[in-house]
Amino acid sequence: MTTLRIDATLVERLVAAQLPHLAHLPVRPVERQGNDNRTFRLGPDLVVRLPSAAGYVGAIAVEDRWLPELAPHLPVPVPEPVAVGEPGDGYPFPWAVRRWVSGEPLEPMSIASDAFAADVGAFLRALHRIPAAAGPPAGERTFHRGAHLGVYDADVRRALGAIGWTIDADAAEAIWEQALAWSWHEAPVWVHGDVAATNLLQVDGRLAGVIDFGQLGVGDPACDLVLAWTGLDASGRRVLRDAVGLDDDTWRRARGWALWKALVTLADPDAAQRDVQARALAAVLADPIVDER
Repeated sequence: MTTLRIDATLVERLVAAQLPHLAHLPVRPVERQGNDNRTFRLGPDLVVRLPSAAGYVGAIAVEDRWLPELAPHLPVPVPEPVAVGEPGDGYPFPWAVRRWVSGEPLEPMSIASDAFAADVGAFLRALHRIPAAAGPPAGERTFHRGAHLGVYDADVRRALGAIGWTIDADAAEAIWEQALAWSWHEAPVWVHGDVAATNLLQVDGRLAGVIDFGQLGVGDPACDLVLAWTGLDASGRRVLRDAVGLDDDTWRRARGWALWKALVTLADPDAAQRDVQARALAAVLADPIVDER
């Protein structure tokens, strides 16, 4: 597979050709890049996001359609759609211009603030209250965030077969089986799909914005609770649980989502953030948040 060359020069050419009224603005890459998109500042107030592969293109239309409707109901800023560009200059996909959201992204496994955990819980609770009946259902585009965990059952079994001897495999399998046993029986709610430390912005230790809604959909909110093990300490996990107001079974499915990600990452010797997922797995195995039945 050919790797796309996406750099500031390409962005400058695309903007000059398609959005000439913005061509005077300087372009520079953001310091921390994600996997799904390459992101560049465009002047002081805008950001350009270019999908890195075809599987991430669908996020642009979903964000453009729904972020303006969700934003007024949320307690912190989210990206505001400004424009959508077309393929060009050798770049094969649509690309997006958004309003810049101020704040600093967090490092994984670094959130030690109960106040920040409460802020995240308040954001998720507000998101869940927004009417979702017309929203896009969870599925392949969201990488099944918001859907049932069973879609990843084979992946978890393979990962346990590969690395089970290095961990408490019996405990991991029990957690997974427990997660599979429950489903979301309420009306589907809005799901961000990737509530990770790097998509949460902070100012002075408080949540200041949430970005990267590429996996936005409606379904089971359990997947949005994985931050409990990938970003928070034990105290923060319990603050988030109290703030978000979801039941024990949802938290058991959430622990399954965290377990899945940790296992498949650790079973892949070339995967990024193996150290982060190793720590997350240790937290998953040690701290269920809910009382075991």
